[in-house]
Amino acid sequence: MASILVVDDEMGIRELLNEILTDEGHTVYAAESAMQARTIREQMRPDLVLLDIWMPDVDGITLLKEWSKTGQLTMPVVMMSGHATIDTAVEATRIGALNFLEKPIALQKLLKTVTKALESSPKYVEPAEEKASLASSSSLSPKVAVSDQASQAQDGEYISGIAKTYFDLPLREARDLFEKAYFEHQMIIMGGSMTKISEYTGLERTHLYRKLKALGIDTSRNKTEQ
Repeated sequence: MASILVVDDEMGIRELLNEILTDEGHTVYAAESAMQARTIREQMRPDLVLLDIWMPDVDGITLLKEWSKTGQLTMPVVMMSGHATIDTAVEATRIGALNFLEKPIALQKLLKTVTKALESSPKYVEPAEEKASLASSSSLSPKVAVSDQASQAQDGEYISGIAKTYFDLPLREARDLFEKAYFEHQMIIMGGSMTKISEYTGLERTHLYRKLKALGIDTSRNKTEQ
């Protein structure tokens, strides 16, 4: 599914959106400030950003302008606020925001807005289309094919430290492979401590558990250590 960045200084809003969107099959990245959002955006291009307008230090409108000026506004952005005026919403749209959600956010309104926004995201591929593409490109199981390709990288066949074979995979498959390897590595060096992994990766524990489960990483053996 899609990768969605939620930027909101209210923990309750971040956790609520994280739970809803994760249940829908999306990967959610949470930022409590513009500074954290900048860092995440520099590391990746999410398929969608849900951006709160009123935040301390740097507000959402300012961050939106910054992304627009630096050429980083290459993904759909939906603004969120419980106090914004029509003028603010119009300004956000003028800068480049795709839509606006008024708090408190109704569940169906959220899901409908997210679905519509993702349709305009060039990197997002509908699950049905992706499955059809994978089925037609190989008679092997996608997971087996991906594992075989990833294991074929030889010494020196890397781009920015990543095996070249990964670049021939569909984005979602390559990302899942990397994330699984990354978290399995963290499980080893952190001794399976979810607390340490959560702090190191910046993921909230609930999101971390969901992420590991989605990647097929068994955490049951470590539950007594939490």
